[in-house]
Amino acid sequence: MFREARPDDLPDLLRLYRQLHPADAIPEDAAAVFHQILASPGLHLFVLEVDGAVVATTYLNVIPNLTRGASPYAVVENVVVDESLRGRGLGKQVMAGTLAAAWAADCYKAMLLTGSRSPATHAFYRSCGLSGDAKTAYVARPPDAVPQ
Repeated sequence: MFREARPDDLPDLLRLYRQLHPADAIPEDAAAVFHQILASPGLHLFVLEVDGAVVATTYLNVIPNLTRGASPYAVVENVVVDESLRGRGLGKQVMAGTLAAAWAADCYKAMLLTGSRSPATHAFYRSCGLSGDAKTAYVARPPDAVPQ
């Protein structure tokens, strides 16, 4: 079942995020941040449940826009499938649901950045309908930030 995250999903989400970024510490204020995420208009945190267990997640940020006829655009972030269940089509399910939500919100485009250099990761995103050739991405970080 593809659905919006609920307050009781926090432990499962933290488990998945640990798989995405193993070196990240769990923030002391994780519950407060999670509440803020759930309460933010335009920010959708989705989960995919299989047999009652949260096995995948993604963010969809719907951003208001004054160009393109005032059509919003979307940014997809933090796509994670439980590492023990990868290769079973769950990633495609969570991405299909996320993109469907973007189109339902009348977004004229959805963008996703990945730091992965893995050809399999890029092939996965292409198989979900994303193009790696449409835009060029640049990322800035604060001068004192730890390289990632």
